[in-house]
Amino acid sequence: MTWRDFWNGAHSIYVNERHSTLHYSGIARDIARLIPHDGAEVLDHGCGEALGAGEVAARCATLYLYDTAPNVQARLRARFVNEPRIIVLSSSALNVLGEAGLDLIVVNSLLQYLPMQELEALLDFWRGRLRPAGKLVIADIILPDVSAAQDVKALLTFAWQGGFFFAACRGLVATFFSPYRKLRGEIGLSTYSEEGMLTLLAGHGFKAERAAANIGHNGARMTFICVLK
Repeated sequence: MTWRDFWNGAHSIYVNERHSTLHYSGIARDIARLIPHDGAEVLDHGCGEALGAGEVAARCATLYLYDTAPNVQARLRARFVNEPRIIVLSSSALNVLGEAGLDLIVVNSLLQYLPMQELEALLDFWRGRLRPAGKLVIADIILPDVSAAQDVKALLTFAWQGGFFFAACRGLVATFFSPYRKLRGEIGLSTYSEEGMLTLLAGHGFKAERAAANIGHNGARMTFICVLK
């Protein structure tokens, strides 16, 4: 099994409906704040279930959603079939997006699942799709010294504040015996230092800075705001 297989199948990362709703709602609010104007063309690359996409789409002209998992794509199309501002992209449609046409590209909680070669190809792809004044926002990047225990702490704090603490505790037990834990042990997650990330982005034509806060609930992870050099 690969990470793509995992996200394409059934999993229990979100312990209940309240968890997934609050998770995606928070991400949507954070993304909406980044949209420069109501005529913006926005791509959420690696969007997952994107339960809060309607809130994001209300702030821009077009919101493109892309997730590499075919089953996720199918659910997105069904969910947003009546949302004219939301376009769910297939892999082939993503690849033919017009050059220099996007005002904002958001990549949240994706890099940890990508090998370096694939990431470097995507950085070049994203650079080519941005308008000269556009921004690339890469979020939820894991630092090398952030342990799984810190992720657990962030989840439990979020769960306590969101009213699903005991469900989160049960979910952590389930995760311990799940394919996620096995994959994390066998394949691992890609991690980056702040300096290493800035160097990588500069090498692919971006001027970047670390944001004051991460997108989403996990404050131990990093977000970078990138513009074209």
